[in-house]
Amino acid sequence: MADPTTLLLLGLAGLAAGFVDAVVGGGGLIQLPAILIGLPNASTIQVLASNKVAAISGTTVSAATYYRRVRPDPRTFLPLMALAFAGSMGGALVATQVPREAFDPIVLVALVLVGGYVLFKPALGDATALRFAGHRHTAAAMGTGLLVGFYDGALGPGTGSFFVFTLVGLLGYSFLEASAKARLANWATNLAAIVIFLPQGAVLWRVAVVMGLCNIVGGYVGARTAVNRGTRFVRIFFILVVSAFIVRLGGDVLGVW
Repeated sequence: MADPTTLLLLGLAGLAAGFVDAVVGGGGLIQLPAILIGLPNASTIQVLASNKVAAISGTTVSAATYYRRVRPDPRTFLPLMALAFAGSMGGALVATQVPREAFDPIVLVALVLVGGYVLFKPALGDATALRFAGHRHTAAAMGTGLLVGFYDGALGPGTGSFFVFTLVGLLGYSFLEASAKARLANWATNLAAIVIFLPQGAVLWRVAVVMGLCNIVGGYVGARTAVNRGTRFVRIFFILVVSAFIVRLGGDVLGVW
């Protein structure tokens, strides 16, 4: 059971994670390690389940805010959400069988490639210029949802950033529109994982509720900030967050931390 000081620190981590997640995704790279450090005796499934309950709290608010303010196209986000939900359920089913250490090097390489690509293509994501039309566009969105959704169900950190990058780099959306669709898809992946974890009684409710409330505040502020500041702000924030994640995961892989 977490003591009051630990709960306070976990709440602050949830607040920061909610803000980052709402703007560009990847709040799990703040929130999940915080739970691991704060609750060293918790099992893997308890950590993952509590993280998902907290995360969906903020994602619900940020997704609703984006939907009201940006009005993303349902022809893209509905199939994206559906396949993301299915992929996440599949990932959650194997989550406890895959060690975290197996993911870190792969995620690190992916983040380096993603960050470098965005950094050296300054016009990327400035405006929406869709690369596919009709069924090809829907198929690309569904493929994105399935693959990124599976990763989110299995582990999760950085999922929103991968959604944003794929929607910008592959489908051709602006960073702001991509963030709106990524929040909706991430909400679906969180819900799917919870559907798997909840019947197992794995959620540490005291921790999940405190972090969830803080995540809601962070998610609301982050979504409104992103919408008000626009695509350029989201792009810069994306590069900064991905860079921080590279340092964080790089330290883990190299044994620095």
